[in-house]
Amino acid sequence: MYQGFYNLTSGMLTQSRNLNVISNNMVNIQTPGYKKDTMVSTTFGEEMLYRTGRTNKEEPVPLATVSKIRAADRTYVNYNQGSFKETGGIYDFALGGNGFFVIQTDAGNRYTRNGSFHVDEEGYLSLNGVGRVLGNDGQPIQIDDENFTVDDQGTLRVTEITDDETGETQERVLGTLDVVDFADYQALHKEDYGVFSTDQAPVQLGAEDDTSVLWKTVEGSNVDMVEEMTAMMTSQRALQSAAQVLRMYDQVMGKAVADVGRL
Repeated sequence: MYQGFYNLTSGMLTQSRNLNVISNNMVNIQTPGYKKDTMVSTTFGEEMLYRTGRTNKEEPVPLATVSKIRAADRTYVNYNQGSFKETGGIYDFALGGNGFFVIQTDAGNRYTRNGSFHVDEEGYLSLNGVGRVLGNDGQPIQIDDENFTVDDQGTLRVTEITDDETGETQERVLGTLDVVDFADYQALHKEDYGVFSTDQAPVQLGAEDDTSVLWKTVEGSNVDMVEEMTAMMTSQRALQSAAQVLRMYDQVMGKAVADVGRL
């Protein structure tokens, strides 16, 4: 019976942590570029059960391996691409294919799929609450003219009139969005605001890769609300069931101490 306390209590703690992961996914369902988390549980402290005689304890027979405790192992990030949404915003970008935008922060470069940018007070393209967006030259991109266009390689260009009489024009490049990828996504560390950090060296993506930049578009989160609701209800029922059985165990133990002890 005492083993049941370990099983039930550890199960309740694990389901509580799983609910935290699920609720975080549901909160960020409208966050551009958000990648859902999935918690995986494991067991530890496995023991071998043996059967022996009442008097003769020699030659025990192995029955099975059991574990008294279930615990959260780790949280995996699902990097599948989300659906695209056209916004019409000139500072909105999305990546079709693999890759990440590069953001300059005080703690070093960070990487994100969230292309819902804005322009800060100094005119630099930025991700709100994180930092400035870097170009492929390693420098932040400054927007000094909102009448720009963007191609599928992420190059921002402005067409300027050089001669008012002839109407002659020329194109000026504001910068090209730096888009990088990584060999091992499992080595990425997820942080706040949908950004990632890593010790890996980024791989530059170019015109020969399948990744393209979509302008006036953002990538939605890859969270499926139906799946998250189903997972939430399953986890809640498991938590409630474990709590009810644990309450029964407590009542039985109370009976054993209060009533059986009188005999």
